[in-house]
Amino acid sequence: MKSKHTPGANVDTIPNGFHLSIPDGNNQSYRLAQLDDYAQLARRHFPTHPPRTLSLRARASAESIPGTWGFGLWNDPFGFSFGFGGTPWRVPALPNAIWFFHASKENYLSFGKKPGNGFLAQSFRSPTFPLGRLLQVGTTLPFSRTKARASMSEIVEEDGVRLGMDVTKWHAYRFEWSQMRSAFWVDDELVLETSVSPRPPLGLVIWVDNQFAAWRPDGKIGFGILENTEPAWLDIKDLDLS
Repeated sequence: MKSKHTPGANVDTIPNGFHLSIPDGNNQSYRLAQLDDYAQLARRHFPTHPPRTLSLRARASAESIPGTWGFGLWNDPFGFSFGFGGTPWRVPALPNAIWFFHASKENYLSFGKKPGNGFLAQSFRSPTFPLGRLLQVGTTLPFSRTKARASMSEIVEEDGVRLGMDVTKWHAYRFEWSQMRSAFWVDDELVLETSVSPRPPLGLVIWVDNQFAAWRPDGKIGFGILENTEPAWLDIKDLDLS
């Protein structure tokens, strides 16, 4: 794994794990601390295919950090358009992901009727090259963002649940990813089992940042960076991807 971070942010080693931190600041600068295993790879060369199991222990600095944080596997779909640790040359794509994901209230990261913010166990599956259907979304968007969003929900499969727990305490997280199934556990309790399984290949990502992205049910779209009045951090230990 390799680390990346913006000025003032850090990825430090701790016993059996890592401490990812970003400083406080206004909404004029992006702040990110991230670990990943795909770095400068093209998306088609991402290293992870099913079946895989990810397990770790984690805690965060606050119950709701402005921005996002989490850990899991994804295809870095946003590339240069939204950041999220993407590289400038990677073309944006539709999401394929399986992860534990915290999104502050400014976010809305669901195309359908699943939870769009909070602390989530979440899985996305998208086709690789849905050009015709994306053109349909693009032509609808200037006239009705609500209809365009509904069209996206027909292209992107998703499932997820909001987890009501104190994320500032240590918890054990695990998910299993197979070709036909995604399943999530917290402290050995099954919290989500679904047939929505992301398309490989995926890469491992662990991060904390001050970014938001939203496409809300009323059609409103927004993205940008947020002020965080306190430094924010994420601790992980006992990481295993097998």
